[in-house]
Amino acid sequence: MFNLGVLTSSDMGAAGQREDTSGQAIKEIFLELGFSLARYEVVPDEKEIIAAKLAEWADSGEVDLIVTTGGTGLGPRDVTPEATMSIIHRQVPGISEAMRQSGLRHTPMAMLSRGISGLRGNCLIVNLPGSQRAVRESLEIAVEAIPHAIETLTKLRVEDHPPH
Repeated sequence: MFNLGVLTSSDMGAAGQREDTSGQAIKEIFLELGFSLARYEVVPDEKEIIAAKLAEWADSGEVDLIVTTGGTGLGPRDVTPEATMSIIHRQVPGISEAMRQSGLRHTPMAMLSRGISGLRGNCLIVNLPGSQRAVRESLEIAVEAIPHAIETLTKLRVEDHPPH
């Protein structure tokens, strides 16, 4: 089907001091949908490292979807949205807006997530919060639209479109 990259932003996870349960949840959900895991890594909460990894994976042509977890909150080290914004070509705000809206059914804290979604080339990048519970709650609504978005991007990759 499609190739998945999972990037976890966590200082403690990158140092081996915390298990990456949110990244595991993402892998579990998308593998059940038929995605293949192409890339997985845990990196520290450093904007330049996150941005470089996202750009490398998206530009490789090996990954159709990158889902990040962690670094979307209000803390001073929460820089995943800024890293993502620095490398995407176009935003896809509806995905993140829908996840926040859906999350409000579970907790008012969902409104504090600053995650964004966007495109770099034909790769869709989606930021999720850093807890396993928040990942599962966020993806409840998004997993219905994400495969269609990637199908559209894949079709654009292989079809010749006449100039506008």
